[in-house]
Amino acid sequence: MLAAKTALLIIDVQRGILAIPNLARKKEIEKALDETVGRIAGIIARARTAAVPVIYVQHDGSPGHRLEPDTSGWPIRSEVAPQPGEPVIRKRACDAFFETTLDAELTAAAIKQLVIGGCMTQYCIDTAVRRAVSLGYDVVLAADGHTTAGTRTLRFEQIIAHHNALLDGFDAGEHEVRVCLSSEIRL
Repeated sequence: MLAAKTALLIIDVQRGILAIPNLARKKEIEKALDETVGRIAGIIARARTAAVPVIYVQHDGSPGHRLEPDTSGWPIRSEVAPQPGEPVIRKRACDAFFETTLDAELTAAAIKQLVIGGCMTQYCIDTAVRRAVSLGYDVVLAADGHTTAGTRTLRFEQIIAHHNALLDGFDAGEHEVRVCLSSEIRL
């Protein structure tokens, strides 16, 4: 059991999150995404069983973006879809806290620790993890519960491994990030 009052934060696990034109290694990346979504679904099931709040963040892309609201890529994937009553925070930037109600909702619920998983590692996951710690939350990042696409210089596996190593132990005052496998997260 986690010591502080905890919530599970699921970020941008949307149908079109990795629907990037001309994506190199598309089949491998889609397979990794499906596997990651499966692990996230497992964490969600454990959170619900333990009565840990599950909070979703959904990206609203600009017109023409693969995550534009009310397009085929925008919905949260069915494998991890919110149940009635589970909040969905809509955002327009990489930062899940920027111009959203996320911090206010966490504060109102007396949440002190976040377990985080989702997409995309180097953008919305990295930003949410760092911002959460800076705002005074302790964070557990599921090492195998976030994913991304590669870039021109780095493969997706390298980006994930780099961020897991970089974020593990990141702190702001008394609050820090701990990175562990999804199977090791106790809710």
